[in-house]
Amino acid sequence: MESPARSAAQRARDVNRKPAQILTMSGIKPGDRVVEFASFGQYYTAMLSDIVGPKGHVYMYDLPYTGKRAGAASRAFVAAHPNCEYHLIDYNKLKLPRQVDIVFIVLYYHDLFLNHIDAASLDARIFKALKPGGVFFIVDHNAVPGSGTRDIKLHRIDPAVIRRQVSAAGFQLVEESHLLANPADDHRQIIFSPAIRGRTDRTIFEFRKPAG
Repeated sequence: MESPARSAAQRARDVNRKPAQILTMSGIKPGDRVVEFASFGQYYTAMLSDIVGPKGHVYMYDLPYTGKRAGAASRAFVAAHPNCEYHLIDYNKLKLPRQVDIVFIVLYYHDLFLNHIDAASLDARIFKALKPGGVFFIVDHNAVPGSGTRDIKLHRIDPAVIRRQVSAAGFQLVEESHLLANPADDHRQIIFSPAIRGRTDRTIFEFRKPAG
């Protein structure tokens, strides 16, 4: 978090995103092979790259529509961080590397539905990609309980959808954290609304591929 390579804009978001606690919770460590979905902006990517170090690796996967606004910056980031690689790809066609340690989807699982990604298929492929005991780590904006995927256009999702769907792929739920909870969020505004942007009520999930 204190790296001078991090921008002032990234640091300003730390107070509401609590990255130190989240990365500690994930268990990421030097030498890990990490997959990050929706890496554009490199908020987490910069920290992931520093943590895994030269013996680790970060695979960055973004959907093609992000390339126009974020592709150049992402390619520049990779040029400066040799332990990272960047791909623009349709997640429905994605073949993941095998024997990875951790997969991160931060504030983007809901976008799978918005972008017509078969989330169940992706979850299954993530399960196969991870080592036994590997972690699938998800953070997302909460929708009204019981709403399912009704409010994905608000960029929100009912946490129960994530819990149910990822568990169906074979994962075990290790922790469901409310570290980023905000009781003042009524779950009815789009996440980009000035009244709530950056302060939405969020759920953190740590799932694990069984070791046996």
